[in-house]
Formats: sequence, structure tokens, C-alpha cells
Amino acid sequence: MIARITGTLLELETDSNPNTVLLEVGDIGYEIMVPGYAVSDISQQIGHAITLYCLEYYEGSGSGSNLVPLLIGFPQPGDKAFFQKFISVKGIGIRKALRALAQPLADIAYCIEQGETKALLSLPEIGRRTAEQIIVELKGKVADFALASTSRAQKATKPFSEIETEALEILLQLGERRNNAEELIERAATVLGEDKSTDALIQAVYRLKTGSMIK
Repeated sequence: MIARITGTLLELETDSNPNTVLLEVGDIGYEIMVPGYAVSDISQQIGHAITLYCLEYYEGSGSGSNLVPLLIGFPQPGDKAFFQKFISVKGIGIRKALRALAQPLADIAYCIEQGETKALLSLPEIGRRTAEQIIVELKGKVADFALASTSRAQKATKPFSEIETEALEILLQLGERRNNAEELIERAATVLGEDKSTDALIQAVYRLKTGSMIK
């Protein structure tokens, strides 16, 4: 079984289902599937040597007569353990998990531990029933992964207000990454002060992103 592989990153294919990379090791090219959250960092390393920590699976064909090997790669060794827990949830297979894990694992783990169904709904291919199932099956089992999110430690001492929480949920549904959304909300809230609404906060966030608002 391949547990770790280091080679030159030749290609990143984001149109495939799920995302795949082509890694050259000597004279051999390995096609490796990668989760969505890793794509941004990997895309900046084409032509360079990278290391991926791997899990190996076998996928059956429609007729059940053939088994096709699948190699899954992760940027950090601990990510493998989270992935194995995630695919243990009823209704989540390997390919669906790779597409769904589009945000940092620490943030997803935190949402699970806090029972944040709405936040999980922002993940690709995760509907309400699946989000609820994830919380039922994994809550209490991924706390160690959630601790990796430094932004969460900050929120423990300074929780978001109701308006800020509403704005965060909207931004997550619009595809913003949790860490980025939280930082922008904090900055926008500081500029707006006490007199703010959810809509005003979201508008301020996007003005910050475009640089049209004084920080």
C-alpha cells in the first residue's frame, strides 16, 4: 500500500470528478485524486516537487467483475484520519467525500462538533439530510481536528453577535471560506461599529474584499 509519495507535480485537473493530479516519480506518472480544499495550494506548485499522504482504495465496476485502484492524496498526514471518519457516514462514498471537503478540515470538524447544520449545507453535494447524518454520526469524534482551527480559539473568547453569525452563514452559503469570512466580518464590524445590520455587514465585507472600504 502506498502511504506517502513525493514527485514532481505535472498536472492538476479540476474538471474531473473529483479533482486529480498527475505526479511524476522517476519514469512513472501517478494519477492521484485530491480533496477540494487542497486544490488552491496545489495549483501553485505545478512543476515543483510535492509530497502527498495517501490512502488506497478499490472501486468496483458497474457489473462488479472488475476492481479499479484509486489513490487518494492529502497535503497533511493527519488529513487521512479525518477522511476515513468522514466516509464512514452513511451515504458518503469516496468520490462524494472528495468533492464535499471543499473547506479546511478544521472548520468542517468544528461545524460538526457544534452541530452547525447550516454551515455544512455550504459544502458541495451535502443536503440537509446528509448534513444532519454527519452530525449524528461524527459529533464527539472529530474534536481533535476542530482544535486545529486557530480562528475558533479566538471565537471562544469573543463570540459573534447574532447579526455577525447571520452574516457568516450567508457568506458560507455564497462559497466563502470560513476563516476568510470570519476575518472579514470582524474587520467590517469594527468599521461599522454598533449601528449595523446583516445586509450592511455583508456589503461592508465585499467592499473590504474589493479594497473600496477604508480598513
